[in-house]
Amino acid sequence: MKKRFLSLVLAGAMVTMSLAGCGGSKPAETAAPAGAAPAETQAAAAPAETKAEDTANLSEIEKIIKEAEGMSLEELGKKAIEESNGKTFYGVGNSSRGKTALPLFIEYLQSMDPSYKMEYEWQQPKNNKIFEQLSADSLKASGTFAMTLIQDGNQIESKMVQPGILKTYVPKEWAEANGTTADAYEGFLPLQTLNKVFMYNSTGSAVYNNCWDFVAEGSHPLYMDIDSEIVGKNFLYMLTEDKYAAWMKESFEALSADKQAYFKPVIEQMEVDAADLGLGADGAYALAWIKLWVESYNAQTDDGPICNTLVTDSATDQSGLLVYSKLRSVEESSGVSLNNIKVAAYEDGYQGIGGFGYCHYLFLTNNSPLPWTACAFIAYMTCTEDGFSAWGKDMGGYSSNPEVLAATEETYVHSKGGYNEAGENVFDCKNDRGYEWWTTDGKLVLEDPEYCASVSFTVGSWIELLTKYSEGGAQ
Repeated sequence: MKKRFLSLVLAGAMVTMSLAGCGGSKPAETAAPAGAAPAETQAAAAPAETKAEDTANLSEIEKIIKEAEGMSLEELGKKAIEESNGKTFYGVGNSSRGKTALPLFIEYLQSMDPSYKMEYEWQQPKNNKIFEQLSADSLKASGTFAMTLIQDGNQIESKMVQPGILKTYVPKEWAEANGTTADAYEGFLPLQTLNKVFMYNSTGSAVYNNCWDFVAEGSHPLYMDIDSEIVGKNFLYMLTEDKYAAWMKESFEALSADKQAYFKPVIEQMEVDAADLGLGADGAYALAWIKLWVESYNAQTDDGPICNTLVTDSATDQSGLLVYSKLRSVEESSGVSLNNIKVAAYEDGYQGIGGFGYCHYLFLTNNSPLPWTACAFIAYMTCTEDGFSAWGKDMGGYSSNPEVLAATEETYVHSKGGYNEAGENVFDCKNDRGYEWWTTDGKLVLEDPEYCASVSFTVGSWIELLTKYSEGGAQ
């Protein structure tokens, strides 16, 4: 029955790709990695083409974006003051920090014009309702929301960008800091990259020195359910991409012979499915890990409780994949300590992927009631340390602007987040190795909206056939 379903899925996929080849929507563009060096970003942006050479075909919002992309933050600030003085700004996002950034933005505009006043409201829909909310708002001639801060590149591309609901604006100074131009840059505009990393409670004897250890027999890592936080499914999609599938093979080959013997039958079982799904040479390794992960992780509703569990004395030998920044809120007490936890990728000899990196992206709505103010706000958040400060205090959140990234690290010194005032390294797990380390030595799997969109139907349907783990039995 599974093979028949998979065959139907693949047949549907071929029809979809055939239609796309006959005038379908353009695939999602890959966002430049947050914090990337200028050379990396420029490579991601090539070839240099103007995004909209024929201005006659642009919407009114797109025309404003085109003009705004040639202006400095100060010039945009003046346009924002002129447009929104005395009005109310509505934003919506996956991060509540937008509400923290807005009053700082208002203060910035007031430094230019002390008489400037603007009210604001920031909404944070739960349970992935942000897409429904933006879709409903897009039906109005003039929308409620001026802009959005949103995650999940796959759904953004299919539900927001292709239908024309959201529009990318690339600030001039952000582009310059990344060694490119607004016209040359292709992709969504990331505010930051966040990482979810493998951690484990170290009070017992369990050893996690390879990413395959997290899917070994009897292991049930704590993880936000992929059906409640959809970006977690993007992590699984990305593992099937050739680069990351090769990492999965390399880490498997680093295992001892007895551990390889446990996983090898599953890998061999996945070879047919990998071929049916059109994956690369190492696709079976990725599918085997995904299958074992989905069938073993202990589904949780949020990363906060996962963190609170893992740092306790009683969570002996438990593990999880969770947002790194959650460690910042842990308070030492009887039975609770950051020294009860280890970040797997930081341990000597660890092999394989260290976690997953995904972005918060910034967009204007195509019916934004305050487009100039939205552009100025986006530029403020991505081009100034103060603008990013609402997120900058957290380790594991890396500005997409290398200049802001460096300034933020100088202010907060996340690389020594576990040191006390006496200069002693008391909580090593809090010493953030930084974006460059995580995306190289730390083997962080980075979300690529284009790739996720390309496999969400095929690999996504395959994942739906897997049986999730349940403490009370199979789901």
